[in-house]
Amino acid sequence: MTTEVIFAGFGGQGILSMGKFLAFGGMVKNRNVSWCPSYGPEMRGGTANCSVVLSTEEIGSPIITAPDVLVVMNRPSLEKFESMVKPGGLIILDSNLISVDVNRNDVKVLRVPCQDEAEKIGSKTIANMILLGALIESTEVIPMASLLSALKEHGKEKFFDMNNAALQVGASYVKAAVMEKEFMRVGIE
Repeated sequence: MTTEVIFAGFGGQGILSMGKFLAFGGMVKNRNVSWCPSYGPEMRGGTANCSVVLSTEEIGSPIITAPDVLVVMNRPSLEKFESMVKPGGLIILDSNLISVDVNRNDVKVLRVPCQDEAEKIGSKTIANMILLGALIESTEVIPMASLLSALKEHGKEKFFDMNNAALQVGASYVKAAVMEKEFMRVGIE
């Protein structure tokens, strides 16, 4: 089983961190993992994306040309990567930052108002973790417990509770959408 994910947005949004924590969570679950960051020369405000491959088999290349999932935090990144997502794949986006519609009807789309929810938790800087929680809940690519273990080991301890709260909020959006039959979990294989 192999799952390929692209995280994309502006620098400073925690794009690379999302990918890194997913990769660490995959290692906790004894998956083969590839994490490949890409960013512009700017510290903040430039483009940033990363590719994560999680697999039970050996990984031949970290390059992703047709991701199963796209997690996106800005419109330019949606426009750049939307067409790459596999038919039947998933696009998870921050609906506070991306107001345009996804142009495809052969993928599932999950819109989460991450900025609003992060502010309720106490910091807009954790909006990325809300998206990561939605990814874990909607794909079940790794157990949430594996991600939390990775956060404890590789994250900053003082932010663990806030990050955990953000992950749970993201997961709750998926659970609510599934209960209302607006969304079905994606079977990633």
